[in-house]
Amino acid sequence: MLFLQLVLLVVFLPDGDSEDAVQEPISFQITLTVSFYNRSWTQSLGSAWLDEIQTHGWDNKTGAFIFLWPWSKGNWSNVELIKLEKLLYAYFIGLRQVFQDHVRHWHLEYPFQIQLAEGCELHFGEASVGFVKFAYQGADLTSFQNTTWWPSPKGGSRAQEVCKRFNQYHVLNEEIHTFFSDTCPKFLLGLLDAGKADLQRQVRPEAWLSTGPSPGPGRLLLICHVSGFYPKPVLVMWMHEQPHSKGLVFLAVMVPLVLLAGLTLWLWKCWKTQWRHQCTGFSLE
Repeated sequence: MLFLQLVLLVVFLPDGDSEDAVQEPISFQITLTVSFYNRSWTQSLGSAWLDEIQTHGWDNKTGAFIFLWPWSKGNWSNVELIKLEKLLYAYFIGLRQVFQDHVRHWHLEYPFQIQLAEGCELHFGEASVGFVKFAYQGADLTSFQNTTWWPSPKGGSRAQEVCKRFNQYHVLNEEIHTFFSDTCPKFLLGLLDAGKADLQRQVRPEAWLSTGPSPGPGRLLLICHVSGFYPKPVLVMWMHEQPHSKGLVFLAVMVPLVLLAGLTLWLWKCWKTQWRHQCTGFSLE
């Protein structure tokens, strides 16, 4: 016999109005994946995220942002957003071209993928932190600190050559540093303010069980599904039957049976001796 108890612990974002709330770091991140199939064929996929919430999509043909929430524009004007779109799109075009131009020199083999993660992180009460990272085929390649590109320790000679080339773009590196240390935090704060009604809401999780393919004879596979909760942090734990609980289960089953057997035997004796007056205080009904 298997006894299971499902325990859910939901960790909600702290209430911004509570002075005692512990403020967790929060980040805004732009992700870009560029797939290079050959010299003339590439595909790109871009998006932007506020922690685990996708806030923006990206039209890779025009460079236009796709606003996924009513508050995705933050407190920025349309003029400011269009300027930002043009800046990032120009950056993307140049990035794609520099990798195409250095396929042979950097020992890149078609088809390959370049992943870019860039953004900023706010630590309440501290200075914001900007970050820009490149990966090649899913492995770390380079990272950007202040105005300098640094190779990943596992990137080998390829990472060193990429950094050597990127560090020659002095003006561009200054612009990147300014964008992710100043512009990005301002945009992030605007998002938090404009979207606070959605970001502070809390929805309890729903959990249910289903059975999966049996892992072996006499064994049962149970699958726990949890959905519908917000914000994302949630902890799901199984409490399986412990060895010492078998004795408790045995007592819980046997004690009522023993009492029932004793009562039945007592009633039977009462009927057999036909001394019903000895069965005082008990209704045979």
